[in-house]
Amino acid sequence: MKFQFINIGKPHDEVLKKAIDDYTKRVNNYYNVEWLIIPPAKNAAALPEAALKRQEGKLILSKIKNDDFVMLLDETGRQLTSVELSNFIEQKVNAGVRTMVFLIGGAFGVSDEIKQRANFIWSLSRLVFPHILVRLILAEQVYRACTILRNEKYHHV
Repeated sequence: MKFQFINIGKPHDEVLKKAIDDYTKRVNNYYNVEWLIIPPAKNAAALPEAALKRQEGKLILSKIKNDDFVMLLDETGRQLTSVELSNFIEQKVNAGVRTMVFLIGGAFGVSDEIKQRANFIWSLSRLVFPHILVRLILAEQVYRACTILRNEKYHHV
C-alpha cells in the first residue's frame, strides 16, 4: 500500500518541517508515503468561499485516482483512537487498497463534491487546528498506527 498525504496550502513551515519529515521518513519504513502540497489559488482572497472550495476541489480531484481510498480529515468526521486507526489501515491493506489518500482541505474546508468522493471522513479532534499542525499530527498518527500493527514499543497501551 502507498499513503499519499494531500493538503491545499503553503509548503511545510520551517519550524515544524523537520518533525513532519522525520515522521514521514519513519512511515516510509512500513509503507511508501508522499506529500502533495497543492498551493492555494493566487486569487484565493478575492474568491467567495464556495467558489474557492469548488476550485480547490477540482484541483484535488485531478490528483486522485478512481480506485484511491480517500480519507478526508474534517472536524465533522468520526474520531478514532490510535488503535482504531491502525485496525482501519490494516483492514484496507487486507482489502487490497493500493493507495490510501489522507486529504487535508483548504482554509475553508472542502466542497460537497470532495465530501461525497471521500470514502471515510476522519476527525482528529472536535477542535480546529492550523493546517501545519494537522500535517504533523497526521504523520505522527500514521506512524503510530504502523508501530501498533507491528507490535513495536512506540505506542504503549
